[in-house]
Amino acid sequence: MPAKKLKFEDAMGRLQEITARLEEGEAPLEEAMALFEEGAKLSALCYNTLDRAEQKVRELTVLPGEAGGHE
Repeated sequence: MPAKKLKFEDAMGRLQEITARLEEGEAPLEEAMALFEEGAKLSALCYNTLDRAEQKVRELTVLPGEAGGHE
């Protein structure tokens, strides 16, 4: 499944699997590199998802009069 189609929780779960596999140190170099690349993409996906969620929370919690900045 392409990384962009994954839900955040699924991406995090897969990232944990990849991390565990790499920490074992048993994967051949080619497999380890492929896992690392997949993990980097998943990490970016998770980071972007969290960043968007944080921005949304900030938008939803702005009090009236604060939208124009701080005085």
